[in-house]
Amino acid sequence: MTRPPHAFAEAPLLFAEPATVSADEAATAPLASGRLPSYIADHRARLRARFMDAGAAALPDYELLELVLFRAIPRQDVKPLARRLIDMFGDFNRVLSAPAARLLAVDGVGPATLCELKLVEAAAHRLARARVMQRPVISGWDAVVDYCHTVMAHREVEQFRVLYLDRKNVLIADEEQPGGTVDHVTVYPREIVKRALELNASSLILVHNHPSGDPTPSAADIAMTRQIAEAAQTLGMTVHDHLVIGKSREQSFRASGLL
Repeated sequence: MTRPPHAFAEAPLLFAEPATVSADEAATAPLASGRLPSYIADHRARLRARFMDAGAAALPDYELLELVLFRAIPRQDVKPLARRLIDMFGDFNRVLSAPAARLLAVDGVGPATLCELKLVEAAAHRLARARVMQRPVISGWDAVVDYCHTVMAHREVEQFRVLYLDRKNVLIADEEQPGGTVDHVTVYPREIVKRALELNASSLILVHNHPSGDPTPSAADIAMTRQIAEAAQTLGMTVHDHLVIGKSREQSFRASGLL
């Protein structure tokens, strides 16, 4: 069977029956020699060496993405797919955070590739979260802002998170509210305050993103924030800030005089 040009295939299942092996799976099978074609093996070795010697900063986004794709697509040149993903989504971060359905719609992306991309995204989120959880927020404010950018800045739908703090301003919980769309997320002030009581929280930080990239708060953002702040205040809690996360910067309600 002739393989179509520019197609990519992922690693086959270990126990796939010969009769059910597709052309894509067959293309990833070991060569008769048991080795990769030399031009692929040499390219991968050089790229890995550059990464280990000089770090991620020395690699453009598409090459960093190639390194991620090596495991999912072990026996082909993945540079065209890496470039295609960057062209479609914009940069490395946006590729990782793109919705699964949109990634799978890209020619050459299958379940294994999707899993690798989402695994790297999850690792980035875990690392950023570990720097802020169970630590004082005030003394680690930059880490909190970095964490919010990592998990929210490149989303294509709005997300609303509540960071719950104890009386020493230690972050004890980070919870996302469900139901975001491209330009709206429903927030229930009563539920947020109720959850704060359950956690025995003393203060809150509100965070949401603007998929448009512009972090300027809307009139609805301002009204909603005041409702939550008033509800919290009646129970002796404080809303320290509301951060609106854009693509490359954030806006603080507190710093802007809106809270």
